[in-house]
Amino acid sequence: MKRGFTFSPPVTVVVLAISFIYFSTVFIFIDRWFGLTSSPGIMNATVFTAVTLMCITNYALAIFTDPGRVPSTYMPDIEDSENPIHEIKRKGGDLRYCQKCSQYKPPRAHHCRVCKRCILRMDHHCIWINNCVGHENYKVFFVFVVYAVVACIYSLILLLGSLTIEPPKDEQQVGGPFRTVYIVAGLLLFPLSMALSVLLGWHIYLILHNKTTIEYHEGVRAMWLAEKGGNVYSHPYDLGAFENLTTILGPNIFSWICPTSRHKGSGLRFRTAYDKSITASM
Repeated sequence: MKRGFTFSPPVTVVVLAISFIYFSTVFIFIDRWFGLTSSPGIMNATVFTAVTLMCITNYALAIFTDPGRVPSTYMPDIEDSENPIHEIKRKGGDLRYCQKCSQYKPPRAHHCRVCKRCILRMDHHCIWINNCVGHENYKVFFVFVVYAVVACIYSLILLLGSLTIEPPKDEQQVGGPFRTVYIVAGLLLFPLSMALSVLLGWHIYLILHNKTTIEYHEGVRAMWLAEKGGNVYSHPYDLGAFENLTTILGPNIFSWICPTSRHKGSGLRFRTAYDKSITASM
């Protein structure tokens, strides 16, 4: 499901940053280091363009893909033997019900105060895509971060490499017409590479444990309460590292870095470790 377009200053900043990094990398860093007409120059420009196009494609999909709506007819079936996990309220023990949406919440769904509705498998609301990251667009958001990290580090290497080339004498005399571009690019790429790498590492951790950001913070509290009561807490949706990866990114390893998500399911029910243990016993 697609969303309508609404103007967002953070999204505009991201688009301008991508444009600046792309054009400065291809037409300044690569051109000054290799020359755009040389074989190494053409190869690097082609590869960097491909990475940038994949980055833009996944970014656009993360923005315009609806993160996942709870059907108005949704009703939890507590008698369903194939669905042993029914999330309940922390207090009272009732099934989770959203007072603002006036409907029950499926497992892993949460209400977003910005979007003003419940989101399936909600991870967080991201201002940089002006959208929630949820069941429907989590993979493309993650793949976008992967390509963004690759693009930033690649551009940074090309920037540093182009600095090793002695500039022409006419550029030395006028102080270098591209000096401002190098300074701005360096100030942008260094912190951006670090921040995006940390974000990528965080979501790799979440995927390996089949958690969302919300579930991580809820799990910290649940673990503390379990230890306080002498019990051991385990995340119910953790199926093991490889199965967690295939659940989020797809069963085909070659499609993990592609914006495909036919495997994602309805978002109303998810496999649990309990399902896996029953299958193993049978």
